[in-house]
Amino acid sequence: MSDTLSFDPIWNQIYGEERQLNRYPWDRVVSFVYRHYPREKPRAAVRILEVGCGAGSNLWFAAREGFSVAGIDGSPRAVAYARDRLAAEGLAGDLRVGDFTRLPFAGSTFDLVVDRAALTCAGWSAARQAVAEIHRVLVAGGKLLFTPYSDRHSSFAAGRPAPDGLTVDIADGSLQGVGQICFYGRGHLDDVFQHGRRMLSVQHVETIEQREPRYLVHAEWCVIAEKLAEAS
Repeated sequence: MSDTLSFDPIWNQIYGEERQLNRYPWDRVVSFVYRHYPREKPRAAVRILEVGCGAGSNLWFAAREGFSVAGIDGSPRAVAYARDRLAAEGLAGDLRVGDFTRLPFAGSTFDLVVDRAALTCAGWSAARQAVAEIHRVLVAGGKLLFTPYSDRHSSFAAGRPAPDGLTVDIADGSLQGVGQICFYGRGHLDDVFQHGRRMLSVQHVETIEQREPRYLVHAEWCVIAEKLAEAS
């Protein structure tokens, strides 16, 4: 998977060191699920996929709330941890080790897809492939939560440019030590979301640390996109 830049092997090391084993879900993911799951379906029939699911905290939340969940991550250690966590509470989930540019799921399967800062760890070409795959597995009208880091993030200027839009060797800011990152400008979002999908919401979120002598910006995008129904 690393030859396509869709998964940075550093994450398997990070999970192996028991870092980033977040126990609770991201609040933005919770809001997305509750606002956009189809109310006409019983929860058990609502299928939610997380790409780059990591240690499974978001899927743990969704499974506890009665939704049907699936996840994919390039780190065997993260997926093993997530499986164990679900099993310990008697929860079910289809969790797989794999590449989000080649999703091992049938088309028109999921109502919601969650990306919590996973695709931003891949280059432009891999991100486009991943979004195309997400489009394929979403039902018509299905929604995607996409949260890449912004090029206004302090860590963007603290790294070295690499091929395919990536920034590597990040030496400062909140993303120091997390491997390769692709930082998005507004125009990059338009490039990714085209051909049968539309952005319902585009938010730019910044948190600024102003304690002197440090002045650091944590900046990310929060995009909700919808798969359009195919023309008959």
